[in-house]
Amino acid sequence: MPAMTTPIAVRVSRHRQALRKAGLRPVQLWVPDTRAPGFADACRRQSALLLDDAHERASLHWIEDVFSSAGWK
Repeated sequence: MPAMTTPIAVRVSRHRQALRKAGLRPVQLWVPDTRAPGFADACRRQSALLLDDAHERASLHWIEDVFSSAGWK
């Protein structure tokens, strides 16, 4: 395999330009760090709070009703 002589910053820039030309735009998302101490405990605590919640139950039923994996690869 030949060595890449184009600096990485130039390749990344070209790639991003191509994506923009295709009608896409970058979006940055910040999500909780699942490796952080206490993350799993916080998830368990929050899940337990929703255990008998009517709104949570209705939301889950709605998700089941509208979910379709047709066309997924």
